[in-house]
Amino acid sequence: MNILIGIDDTDNLETRGTGHQARMLGQSLVAAGLFEMRSVTRHQLLVDRRIPFTSHNSSACLAGVCKSNLDELIGHAKEFLIRESAFDADAGLCVALQEDVTPAIMAFGNRAKREIVSMEDALCLTANTNIFLDGFLNTRLGLIGSLAAVGLRAGGNDGRLLWTHNLRETTGTFTISEFLRMVDIDRVIEMNHEAIDSSVTISITEWCRPVMIGGKISLIAEKTDKNEPYAYQSASKDYIKSISE
Repeated sequence: MNILIGIDDTDNLETRGTGHQARMLGQSLVAAGLFEMRSVTRHQLLVDRRIPFTSHNSSACLAGVCKSNLDELIGHAKEFLIRESAFDADAGLCVALQEDVTPAIMAFGNRAKREIVSMEDALCLTANTNIFLDGFLNTRLGLIGSLAAVGLRAGGNDGRLLWTHNLRETTGTFTISEFLRMVDIDRVIEMNHEAIDSSVTISITEWCRPVMIGGKISLIAEKTDKNEPYAYQSASKDYIKSISE
């Protein structure tokens, strides 16, 4: 079963952020034999003084395959968030089969990037569905961002990668075909989204963050000047942040 796991509002200013918690949750689920993790994505939501958030109002979504009973996976994730979230957090969890994420939920995710949405909106969208949505600790408001993360990830055109297999460990110069064999992403493209020949060389920097475009995990590359020993390099941190926040 291909599933999406959204989480939000797990931290405070003294603790590690939701992106870190998402990676740790994924590792915990994998270690328990409940989940095969493909990727973790960060999704930027509306920043507005009327919305309570820790620092950036971003949520996270894990994508992968459920390896056991879905209820067991949900129970494990709930226990993890209750145990590992900051004491004053408003943690939220959403777990959905990818096929159950409706266009209305995808639209909700996009709305949450532009306007204030409510807990009632989120709960109404998931009522009488197979989607699990709940909040823990304090106000439970994190369930809004957790559903938004699932909707945005399912839409396939939002979010930057926080984790995929070998992404954080891989730096250096490779042909694109070599890089794609080492790192679990779908493609490397130019800034105009055109494909790049797989025999071309690319330099992968320490801050390398693919993004979701057209449902594909896509590394954006920028051309280098002719004096460099490689033709492309992974797009800069500033550029990736400018298109994903």
